[in-house]
Amino acid sequence: MDLSFGLSYTARNVLIGATLLGALGGLMGSFALLRRQSLLGDALAHAALPGVCLGFLLTGSKAPLPLFAGALVAGLLGALLILTTVRWSRLTEDAAIGIVLSVFFGCGIVLLTHIQKLPGGNQSGLDKYLFGQAATLVVEDLVVMAVLGGIVALAVLAFYKELKLLAFDPGFGASLGLPMKRLEVLLTLLLVVVVVVGLQTVGVVLIVATLITPAAAARQWTDRLGSMVLLAAAIGALAGVAGSLASAVVPRLPTGPVIVLVSSCVLLTSLLFAPRRGLLQAFLRERAVGARIRRENLLKDLYLQGERSGSWTEAISWTHLMGVRGQGSRELDHTARALADEGLVERTDDSLRLTPDGLCAAESMVRKHRLWEVYLTRRLELPSDHVHRDAEAMEHALTDRAVEALDALLDFPATDPHGRAIPRRRAA
Repeated sequence: MDLSFGLSYTARNVLIGATLLGALGGLMGSFALLRRQSLLGDALAHAALPGVCLGFLLTGSKAPLPLFAGALVAGLLGALLILTTVRWSRLTEDAAIGIVLSVFFGCGIVLLTHIQKLPGGNQSGLDKYLFGQAATLVVEDLVVMAVLGGIVALAVLAFYKELKLLAFDPGFGASLGLPMKRLEVLLTLLLVVVVVVGLQTVGVVLIVATLITPAAAARQWTDRLGSMVLLAAAIGALAGVAGSLASAVVPRLPTGPVIVLVSSCVLLTSLLFAPRRGLLQAFLRERAVGARIRRENLLKDLYLQGERSGSWTEAISWTHLMGVRGQGSRELDHTARALADEGLVERTDDSLRLTPDGLCAAESMVRKHRLWEVYLTRRLELPSDHVHRDAEAMEHALTDRAVEALDALLDFPATDPHGRAIPRRRAA
């Protein structure tokens, strides 16, 4: 059976390598993202460059194994320097990352320049590790990538519970007697391996995007680590497939940047449309909350006006209601329509009147407001003229259950700090 799918030898290698890298990047990027170490991958990639150069200088070979070994040693050394600096000095982690990144990358550029000046150095091809050149992948590269990737996947599977604790609550893990420092070193080592695997495909400059972008996209869709890790690996693999196929179809189109662009498009879509964390959903929620607050404020304004006039059945003029909170006619009209549809107000051409159900809802809002004012003056000992603004905000957040508990806590007060009666709870 032909499994080439009509792709050339080079295109198949690129497809397999990019898919492996995408899946591994999403897998390990999830832990880096949750531990707020997004830039650690970037530092490790820059730290691996001198290792690649030293591997070539020591062996004189462009075979993947010595270059990967050199990158792995250099990346691990950079990671250990970062961890040691953070632990034993007063430098913060971002400062340590910046120092290691710049020093190792500078050494790598010096070594790369030296190699270019050697006889045959121009043909070494090491410059592809800067920006990536997936088209140079051969079967030997894929074998090394698959072996290293398998080791990473098995390690994550074996230590999943411990790594989960490390990502969310290392202090609790330490209290259980787990070697959290060693686990941190293990996680960093696994991250180094993934970085080394991806250098030839996307390069030093873009490797951090293959780690963090799929993980950030997956984080928008779930709150469970297991689901996030699997989804991030799937997004990374999908980006790898899309990038490799695009580079196979479009001449002279680089694979690495396309992989990053595809995963970035998935991230942008996730940021916009994820059901719980998406910006669109957040906008709709905020809009719904704002509309609810305006409805509750209007009910309360009608109640307070009726309280002042002594009659809650009296219709309140449209002009008066507009002036209470400085609302425009269109906004007030929209709010009044919503309350009328709920049967809470009766509306005429130029006035509003509370219905019995509306009066009950308005009393509930006023009760929340005044009970909170009592709480602030009694428990926090705030002056009575400093509590209105806080109560204006809290009245929309308090649940009925919280109000009943607050009422009991305050021993069922009859009046607020200003001497106004607190409505008692009653059924609609």
